[in-house]
Amino acid sequence: MSSISAIQQQYELLETEYNYEKELFMQQTDRMGIDKKVRKGICWYPLSIGKSYYNSLNQLVVEISRTDHLDEEHHFEFGRPVMFFDVDIEEGGCRYLNFNATVNYVEDNRMVVILPRTDALLLLQNMERPGIQLSFDENIFKLMFASLKAVMNDRNGRLTELREIFHGTLPATELSFTPLRFPWLNTSQEQAVNKVLHAKDVAIVHGPPGTGKTTTLVEAVYETLHRENQVLVCAQSNMAVDWISEKLVDRGIPVLRIGNPVRVNDKMLSFTYEHRFEAHPDYPLLYSIRSTIRQLYETRGKGHSQSIKKKINSLRDRAEDLEMRIHDSLFGEARVIACTLSGAANKVLFRQHFATLFIDEAAQALEAACWIAIRKANRVILAGDHCQLPPVITCYEAQKGGLSTTLMQRIAKSKPECVSLLNIQYRMNNAIMRFSSEWFYHGNLQSAPEVKYRGILDYDTPIVWVNTEDMEAKEEFVERSFGRVNKNEAELTLQQLEAYLSKIGKRRILEERIDIGIISPYQAQVHYLRQLLRNHPFFAPYKELISINTVDGFQGQERDVILISLVRANDNGDIGFLNDLRRMNVAMTRARMKLIILGDASTLTRHPFYKKLYEYVSSLY
Repeated sequence: MSSISAIQQQYELLETEYNYEKELFMQQTDRMGIDKKVRKGICWYPLSIGKSYYNSLNQLVVEISRTDHLDEEHHFEFGRPVMFFDVDIEEGGCRYLNFNATVNYVEDNRMVVILPRTDALLLLQNMERPGIQLSFDENIFKLMFASLKAVMNDRNGRLTELREIFHGTLPATELSFTPLRFPWLNTSQEQAVNKVLHAKDVAIVHGPPGTGKTTTLVEAVYETLHRENQVLVCAQSNMAVDWISEKLVDRGIPVLRIGNPVRVNDKMLSFTYEHRFEAHPDYPLLYSIRSTIRQLYETRGKGHSQSIKKKINSLRDRAEDLEMRIHDSLFGEARVIACTLSGAANKVLFRQHFATLFIDEAAQALEAACWIAIRKANRVILAGDHCQLPPVITCYEAQKGGLSTTLMQRIAKSKPECVSLLNIQYRMNNAIMRFSSEWFYHGNLQSAPEVKYRGILDYDTPIVWVNTEDMEAKEEFVERSFGRVNKNEAELTLQQLEAYLSKIGKRRILEERIDIGIISPYQAQVHYLRQLLRNHPFFAPYKELISINTVDGFQGQERDVILISLVRANDNGDIGFLNDLRRMNVAMTRARMKLIILGDASTLTRHPFYKKLYEYVSSLY
C-alpha cells in the first residue's frame, strides 16, 4: 500500500467514526433525560447565570455555576462546544437556544463560557430554568479531515518526506556526533535523550509505567533548546499538556500555554497565552481602545454615523497593531509553545513553524490528530506507551479497520531503530511490576533498587487476588451508558480496604499521608463504590486520601495502595472490555506498595491473561 493510500484509508475510517459518533450523540440528546445526562457528566442543571464581560482576547464570556449535583464528575473542559437549554416544567421538555458556545475554563463548580455574539447573552439571561450540555464536537473532526487532506495533497514539501518515512519506504535519518552524558539520568534515559538529539526525522521514547518518561522528555526538550530557539510540545488531552508544561516550567524553561489549563491554579494560569496577554504592559491601552470601539458602536445609530465609522476604523487599526505587538512579544519570550494536538490549529499559531515537535502520550492519540500538529514541524518526537490506554474510538467498524492503530505504533513497527525503551522503573514493588513486565514488555523492565522491596507492612504480600466466586457476587447490567455493577464485590472491596487500613493504623496513615486508589473498569461500579464510601463512617478521616475512579481516570497517576474491582461474574465467562488488556496494565501499575485485585476467578481465568495473572499472584502467598 502506498503512503497516500494509507492516509486515504485513515480518512475513510475517520469518516466512519465521525458518522457513528454524530448519530450516537443525536440519539442521546433526543432520548436521554436531564438526570441521566447529569450523571453521565455531559450536562449541568440547574444553573446560576453570573457576570458577563469581555476577556483579554476580546471574547464575550459569561460565568455560570451549577447549584445541584455538585459532586458529580463531568467532561466539561477548555475548548469543548456547548449548548444552553431552558427547561419547560409544564411540558417536561427542553428548549435549546439557537447558538453554540465554547468552554473557556472550568474551576470546581464554576465555568466560564465564550458566547458567539452579544444577543446570545440576552437570550441566556431571559431563561427561567437554564441548563448547559456538551455539544457534538464538529471542530476536531474538521481539523483532522483537513490535516489528512493536506498530507495526501502535499507533493514535494516536508510533509511528503514525513509521510513517506512514516508510511512508505523512506528511511529515517540521523545526525552523527558523539553522544552526550547525563549523569543524573539512568542509562536507558540517557540513550533516549541522545536518540532524540540525533534524530533528523523522528524518534520514539517508549516509557512503560514508572520509568520516568516525563523526566526524560523534559531533559530532551531542554537539550533541544540548546540547538533551537523554540519547540512545540503537544499532547492529546489538556491534562497531559498541563502536566508536561508544569514540569518544563519547574526546569526553568519559559512556556507559553495555548488554551486554558484543566488543572486550574495560579501557577498554571500564569503561563497561559490569555493571562500573559492581559499582563502585558501594552494591554491597558488596548483595553481602553476596545472599550471605546464598543461604545462607539452603541452610539452609531444616534447620528454622525460617517464620522463615527471613520473613528471606529482608525481605532480598530490601532487595536490590531497593539494586538500584534503583544502577540509577537509573548512568542518572542517563550522557548516552548504548549497546546493540545487540535490546539496546534489555533489562530494564534497561524504563522508559526517549528523545527521540532514533541508529542507526549502519543499512544493515546489518533494518527489524524497528530498530523494537525505535524504540519507545523520539520521533525517529530513521540513519547508514550502503546501498552497502556489506547485512543478513544466509539465505532467498532472503525476500530476493527485500524483507526485505533496509532502513528507511534506504526513507526515503532516499521522503524524499530527509532525507538528507545526506558527500562528502569521507580514506582512499584518488584512483585507488582514483574507480571506486567513479563506480559507486556518481554521481561525487559527492571526495578530500581530503592523501590524493589518497598512496602507498608512487614512481611506483607505486595499483590493479592481476593476471589469472589464463592460469595454470590454477580454482575448486574445497569444501562448501556454506565455498563455493569457488582454490589457484593463493591461491598467486599471496602471491607478489604477497611481491614488493611486497620492493620496500618490511623495515626500512621494520616502522618505519612498514605494514599489509596480504588479502580474499576465500569462507571456504574465507580458510582456505587463512591456512594458506599460516603456513607461509611470508618473512612471519614481518610476522605482526602482515597480516590475512586475508572482506569482512564487514573492514567498517569499512582497511589501507595490500589484496589481493583473487576466486576465481571457470570456463567458464560464473558468479560466485555476487560479483554482490552492495556487497561488492566494501567490499573495494576498504579500501585506503589500494595495491590489488591477483587474478581471472580471462575469467570475471569477462562481468559489466558487473567489465568496467568491468577497463577502468578497465587504463587506469591
